[in-house]
Amino acid sequence: MLIVGAKGFAKEVLEVVYQLNQLDNLVFYDDVNTDAPDKLFGQFPVLKSIGEASVYFKTVDNRFTMGIGNPILRKKLYDRLIAIGGVFCSTISPKANIGVFGNNIGEGANVMTGTVVTADVTIGKGGLINLNCTIGHDSIIGKFVELSPGVHISGNCSIGDYSVFGTNATMLPKLTVGKNVIIGAGSVITKNIPDNCVAVGIPAKIIKYLSPLDF
Repeated sequence: MLIVGAKGFAKEVLEVVYQLNQLDNLVFYDDVNTDAPDKLFGQFPVLKSIGEASVYFKTVDNRFTMGIGNPILRKKLYDRLIAIGGVFCSTISPKANIGVFGNNIGEGANVMTGTVVTADVTIGKGGLINLNCTIGHDSIIGKFVELSPGVHISGNCSIGDYSVFGTNATMLPKLTVGKNVIIGAGSVITKNIPDNCVAVGIPAKIIKYLSPLDF
């Protein structure tokens, strides 16, 4: 498997891959940071060009997962690696508590240690559910959504594609947050939030509007 990124969050994804006992032929991919090592932890090769990634997909293993945050960047790198034959795969920690009934986790999701997902929850493609998050029943988490550590989503909630929740944000039941929304760390969402905005505070209030995404 190839993990996109070779810093910060990629190291946490490595831990999940270790938990899953899937270290064989594992590599990282970083074509941005000039200080990326040739081998991470002296063990795992770091590929530094799209050409190297293409050769790896064709000759070793075509699976990849994300080791970076930022929904828009995750989507752009997903498009690049799919175009050269990659297959988007989820990394779900065995130390997460995923309920048995009605849950649907899309391709390429990262579900990290300590997460609790109850029942009838949908997590969209490329979602990042970070350490110790909880997601209540009948909730829908859109594509490439990022929930930072300690986020709590109550039951019957909906979050639009490409939105980001800061650390320890809380969403009360039966609410909707739109597409391309940033929720500040520690905020409490007590009413619906529309697309393309930044909301912070207790209760969360809109402080800025964002340009709509072009995809």
